[in-house]
Amino acid sequence: MREVAVVGIGCTQFGEHWSASFRDLFVEAGALALNDAGISGEQIDALYVGNMSAGRFIEQEHIGALIADYAGLASNHTPSTRVEAACASGGLAFRQAAIAVASGMEDVVVAAGVEKMTDVGTGASVDTLAGAADREWEGFAGATFPGLYAMIATDYMHRHSLTREQLAQVAVKNHANGARNPIAQFRQEITIDTVLNSSLVADPLRLFDCSPITDGAAAVVVVPLERAREFTDAPVRMLASAQASDTIALHDRRDISTLDATIAAGRRALKLARLEHADIDLVEVHDCFTIAEICAIEDLGFCAKGEAGRLTEEGVTARDGGLPVNVSGGLKACGHPVGATGIKQICEVVQQIRGEAGRRQVDTEIGMTHNVGGTGATVVVHILGAC
Repeated sequence: MREVAVVGIGCTQFGEHWSASFRDLFVEAGALALNDAGISGEQIDALYVGNMSAGRFIEQEHIGALIADYAGLASNHTPSTRVEAACASGGLAFRQAAIAVASGMEDVVVAAGVEKMTDVGTGASVDTLAGAADREWEGFAGATFPGLYAMIATDYMHRHSLTREQLAQVAVKNHANGARNPIAQFRQEITIDTVLNSSLVADPLRLFDCSPITDGAAAVVVVPLERAREFTDAPVRMLASAQASDTIALHDRRDISTLDATIAAGRRALKLARLEHADIDLVEVHDCFTIAEICAIEDLGFCAKGEAGRLTEEGVTARDGGLPVNVSGGLKACGHPVGATGIKQICEVVQQIRGEAGRRQVDTEIGMTHNVGGTGATVVVHILGAC
């Protein structure tokens, strides 16, 4: 197996794109990534595109072919494959691209993610996202994703020490980071009172505990490490890629407030990279809800169960803390176009390692990404490092 490197990244603005189509978004992100890598479309051997539900959001299927066509690659007959794993679609697309390069089957591969979520109403979006859970046993019973994560939060707060203010501090921190990110959907800082006084969505989660509905796309270019400096003077090496699964229904889990797939993927990634937790300089975790970040920090092994709330309150996970978490603003502030989120996480870590993150820059040599599908039925973890 060959070692793999990222040599180009591109990301659109995240937000509500009323004047840009699904096609516009992925073409923009792809063009940015190719330009960053200094390559042309003719050099691309394959594409892997993360997308959760274009069929319901924009009534368009056959996404791989659509993207190859509108990216100008159809005449080259470049293979393009859609990858779907709910909200982990982007992270899994990057994993598939990395595997293709590592295996020697391909040399220059684009991993991308895209979602256009605002072309339907909020009710339709919520129902579409519920398809990432068990439709028969959860969705048909009326469970939405806010409802499912509210169950996780309620169970967690019953069993562990976590105050409502500590939970709110996750959103406050991520908005402070998002305010420094030019692509973020929300670039305004907030207070704990902002969170606590926002509308109740599903007790104990309020509006500012929830990631938004977002349009956006992101793309990266992956090549063999041995060829990386043909494309850039600042390649970023992939140190590990790990994926794990769990039951799709929350009620079938061993522990509903512990994501066992996160534990498994995180441990495997660190083992593959031959690293310890102390070696990780920052981590981008899947904070679709504030409780999700709390669980992720613990389940990835950065602290014991029940400690993440206190660490957040003490500033350990802040941008200038001992373990910066979601310096991009996370899903909460940067936005969550579900198919693109996992790729955006890769883009953020690459920017940080390159020293190109501007006002949110953290001293980084090694970064981790954590992308979750559903309530934890699919988890993908990547570790990247400087060359």
